[in-house]
Amino acid sequence: MLPQQYSEMTDQQARQLCQQLRVQMIQTVSKTGGHLASSLGVVEILVAVHRVFDLDVDRLVFDVGHQCYAHKLLTGRGSAMNTLRKFGGLSGFPKPHESRADAFIAGHASNSVSVALGMARARTVNKEDYSVLALIGDGALTGGLAFEGLADAGSSGEPLIVILNDNGMSITKSVGGVAAHLSQQRLKPQYLHLKKLYRSVTGKNAVGQAVYKVTHRAKKMVKDAILGYSMFEDMGFTYLGPVDGHDVSYLTRMLRYAKELNCPVLLHVKTVKGKGYTPAERQPDQFHGVGPFDVEKGLAVSKAGGTNFSSVFGETMCQLAEEKPELVAITAAMRLGTGLDEFARRYPQRFFDVGIAEGHAVAMTGGLAKQGALPVFAVYSTFLQRGYDMLIHDMALQNLHGILAVDRAGLVGEDGETHHGVFDVGFLSTVPGMQILCPASFAELRAMLRHAVCEMTGPVAIRYPRGGEGQWTQMAGVDGTTVIQEGTDVTLVAYGTMVDQVLQAAQLLEQRGHSVAVVKLNSIRPLDMGPIRRLCEKTGRLIVAEECNDSGCVGRTIISELALAGVPVKAALVNLGDQFVPQGSVSQLREMTGIDGAGICQKAMEVIANG
Repeated sequence: MLPQQYSEMTDQQARQLCQQLRVQMIQTVSKTGGHLASSLGVVEILVAVHRVFDLDVDRLVFDVGHQCYAHKLLTGRGSAMNTLRKFGGLSGFPKPHESRADAFIAGHASNSVSVALGMARARTVNKEDYSVLALIGDGALTGGLAFEGLADAGSSGEPLIVILNDNGMSITKSVGGVAAHLSQQRLKPQYLHLKKLYRSVTGKNAVGQAVYKVTHRAKKMVKDAILGYSMFEDMGFTYLGPVDGHDVSYLTRMLRYAKELNCPVLLHVKTVKGKGYTPAERQPDQFHGVGPFDVEKGLAVSKAGGTNFSSVFGETMCQLAEEKPELVAITAAMRLGTGLDEFARRYPQRFFDVGIAEGHAVAMTGGLAKQGALPVFAVYSTFLQRGYDMLIHDMALQNLHGILAVDRAGLVGEDGETHHGVFDVGFLSTVPGMQILCPASFAELRAMLRHAVCEMTGPVAIRYPRGGEGQWTQMAGVDGTTVIQEGTDVTLVAYGTMVDQVLQAAQLLEQRGHSVAVVKLNSIRPLDMGPIRRLCEKTGRLIVAEECNDSGCVGRTIISELALAGVPVKAALVNLGDQFVPQGSVSQLREMTGIDGAGICQKAMEVIANG
């Protein structure tokens, strides 16, 4: 069926289409991996949206966007779904370069209403005619940005529709059977038709408008005494709901009505995460982000790779908590992902999950530290970006001893450019007093976390990658700079697991007859320049390899320090450059960007060849 034919579907055809979409998504994700439970939960919502709106013209803004698989199928990308999240294939998130029906890139949470309001206001300014919708989940409402957008959108008067996908958290409070009965009555077609007719009649003149205001105020007083729906209406929205999010026929009618209202509307939809696939319904967390799995058994095709940096962090936190009663852990809706599930189980009074609210988490970390607690905030690098102001204002300004456990630092693979942790080196380095440790092995992570908790003062960040350790499994130190090997022809410098890549490059260079010095940075701030200066005076050539963007990279600091110290050196930087890196496996992306062992070797050969 073509997208332009969705509006002509019968309700029965729509229900059949929903079933077909679920089957195809389950089959696809079982092979490619991806975000399954969230995508299964919004199938009827997306089919209803496509029945009512033309998304080549109308704008649908996803929040987070990992629930967009049905939308991709509905917009002609079914034949490419086998490439989902693969290098050069379909993204797991909305991408306008894939389809005009993808209105906006989405990868982080809580911004959809703000973006949608911007689009609606642009429509008004440009005197154009199209609809604007935002699809936001109850989880994203834990982020303060969502409420900033809602407050402005509701008071703006701009026609737009916010679809609140409520699949877990109770947003509203109803009291007893009377409230449930009234909520059903106010959603009946007869009621909605009468409400629309009443608004139309009373809006024709000043007298009618005055009557509407009085009766509306009286109705609201009665309703607020019985129903708990006043929050969104107080913001200025016409509230519709709650609605069964798996009744595609009724959802379609409600969206048509919401479109006709021509004002800010919030449609509250109740859904089941993982709907239509029993294993995902039973364990939505396990099927939120999942690798390839056996559809019949609902089990992963291959078991997880065992110990990783996140699990080592969690284990060490539990050990430290036994010794330090003041130690507390904070996460922003990433308890499992950051390895804190066991800490949360064993120390529930010292564990705080603040929801998708990284800025709040950083500020709270400052408050905890100020009053004598030992706070450790575990956060993905890509999400820490949203706490930058609080790092400066609420931690560094008072030199408070809070620890940032920066997980997923560097390239993360198939989630792509919205999730790579490649900016934290640059922005953390701008914060006065910030100390940044970079473990390359599990042993170093354990030692650095203990050192940060027990011996350091002021703000500390410990950045480590997704997944397990590589070639380097040793313990070089908890800070400073370590010389792994001496050499006379060229000096290679790296930190974190990029040490593996420079060691590979060193082997390739040695096979070509070159003597290579290898330097490992345990800390990139403060930066111990002594060993680097000594080796560069000997070799006269320097390569700094990093898995981060060029702007604000450590290599530029090193070259600047050498120049200021009057050390002549021929230098080259090997990093991700000034670009957003696409999706793909980490090894593919390293090869593409030239930061793997072969790429570092090639760059070093060029420097050596130039004298």
